[in-house]
Amino acid sequence: MPALMSRRRFITFIAAAAGLPLLLKAGGAQARPARWDGTALGAPASIQLYHTDEAQARAAIAAGLEELKRLEAVFSVYRADSSISRLNREGVLENAPQDFIVMLTRALSLASISDGVYDPTIQPLWQLYFRHFTASNPDPAGPAPRDISTTLALVDWRAVEVDAGRNKVSFVRPGMGLTLNSGAQGYITDRVTDILRVHGFDRMLVDMGEPRAISAKPDGSAWRIGIANPADPGRSVATLDVVDKCVSTSGGYGTLFDEAGAFTHLIDTRTGRTAPAMLGVSVVADTGTVADGLSTAMLMAPVERRHAILKAAGGLKAIYVTPDGVASTVEA
Repeated sequence: MPALMSRRRFITFIAAAAGLPLLLKAGGAQARPARWDGTALGAPASIQLYHTDEAQARAAIAAGLEELKRLEAVFSVYRADSSISRLNREGVLENAPQDFIVMLTRALSLASISDGVYDPTIQPLWQLYFRHFTASNPDPAGPAPRDISTTLALVDWRAVEVDAGRNKVSFVRPGMGLTLNSGAQGYITDRVTDILRVHGFDRMLVDMGEPRAISAKPDGSAWRIGIANPADPGRSVATLDVVDKCVSTSGGYGTLFDEAGAFTHLIDTRTGRTAPAMLGVSVVADTGTVADGLSTAMLMAPVERRHAILKAAGGLKAIYVTPDGVASTVEA
């Protein structure tokens, strides 16, 4: 079943190097699988890799989780002490981490490419829906149109100022807010992948919210990634065999604000209304940084703009699905 929005959903991931839940098989020099499961930015996350040395695998995964922990302190909107939360609270961020500058620059570029269909300043609207549906006895019709219109005035990617030379980010208007959840998961996936590579691993599937496959499995087979059924996200309507690519999926079904499923966590920046629950899109790209965010842009983009956005943003393929299966495919 799709997840309903609730305060219980917001759990910050904390990783400890000791006692990592690795599924490691002992014996022999043949490459053996290791797996870690947890959460990243509030979403399910996992690492799968092949190793011939258990201690090396434990050390590599521990290092990857330290990188995840570091980057959550930058990007998590669920942590009051994160860089992004401080920006949202104060309207300006001095001494912004380089990771934040890089990811935000990518997000603003995607906003430009998509003519604002993707907009990282959507956070005030998300908060409006969240406050509405977590209040006592919320109106099932959603927030009042007047409130949506007023909040939409705070959503404008062009009103974010980035001074990379001074590592400073600021909002032009008071009350604005930023979220990089649709983008940062792919970026974190790439950074954790880099850490594991430094530790000597080259056959793995790293999923910090968006799965990225590095090389084939030891037997030469590709990594198989399922595309969720919007009506039942625990099941797949299609699968992709992936090598050296990342697959990022967006769909309103991922988080629902209401029992009826009329209001989802993906919001149309043109109208302030939410995306339909029963449509999903998976974008294939070379990296998580490219794929993530782009999947949200592709989900919200008008049909006639899909190909241009996919190509300009560096994506390779976008696969649209409904509960009945693959509805259409766009290739760059």
